[in-house]
Amino acid sequence: MRSRHALWTVTLTLMLAACGSQSASTTTSSLVSSTTRSSTSQPSTTLAPTTTSPATSTTAAETTTTSGNLPGERIDFGPAAGDTVAVIGVAHDDVLNLRATPGADQRILERIPPLYASLTALGHTRDLSPSFWIEVDYQGSTGWVNYAYIAFLGETTDATASVIEELGETPSAETMLELGLIVAASMAPEEPESDIVLTSAPDVGDLGEVTYDVVGLGDDAVRGLRLHVFGQPGGGAFTLHTVEMTALCGRGEDEGACV
Repeated sequence: MRSRHALWTVTLTLMLAACGSQSASTTTSSLVSSTTRSSTSQPSTTLAPTTTSPATSTTAAETTTTSGNLPGERIDFGPAAGDTVAVIGVAHDDVLNLRATPGADQRILERIPPLYASLTALGHTRDLSPSFWIEVDYQGSTGWVNYAYIAFLGETTDATASVIEELGETPSAETMLELGLIVAASMAPEEPESDIVLTSAPDVGDLGEVTYDVVGLGDDAVRGLRLHVFGQPGGGAFTLHTVEMTALCGRGEDEGACV
C-alpha cells in the first residue's frame, strides 16, 4: 500500500493538513484543531432509535430471512454462518446498532461497543443498495448490522519500523491523541481517501496509548487497519514507542492473513 509522506486535511473525519517537507515533530500544533469522528459527527449506524427503550428479544418474523417482509434482497455475500466478526470504524464514544430488521431506520435491539470482536455471523445478507446488512448474534440477541462496520480481525504485527521509515523520523507530540493521528495518517493511502476513526480514547500510565481505525482502503481483502499506538512520556511530550497493527479483513482470514 502506498501511504502519504505527510498529513492531510480532515474532511468528514480525520484528514490532516501538512506540507510534504514538514516533519512530524513540527506539525503537531496543526493537529490540535483537528477533530475525530465522535458524538458531533456520527456514523450512519447510530440513527435515533424508534422505540423509547431497546428490546431484548425479537419475533421470528423479524430475525429470519425466510420471512418475505424483510427489506432489500437476499444475496449470497458476506460472512458465512458461524464466522466470528468484529466491529470496525465506530468511534470510541459511539456504538454500532443491532437492529430488528435490515436498515438504518429499523428498531434498535442492542447497542454494540466499538471494539467488540465476538459477533457471530448467521450467514444471511440483505442488499439495501447502497448498503449491505448482515444478520448476527450479539450475546444471545439476534439482529442486523451494517456490513460497512464489520470485518474479520487478521494478524497483529509490529509496525513501528514501518511508521518511522514512512515519516523519516520517530514522531513525537504533546498528547497521545496527536501522536496517534500522526501515526494513523502516515498509514492511510493517498487514494482512495480513508476515514481515520478514534476507536479507543487515549490512556496514560507508564506508557500512553490510543487506538485508531483506518478504514476505506479500497481493497476487498484488506478493508482497513487497526493501529494501537504507544507513546513514551517525557519532557512534556509523547515519543512513539510501539505501533501494533491489526489487519481488518473484508472477505475472511486464514491464519491471520486476509484472503
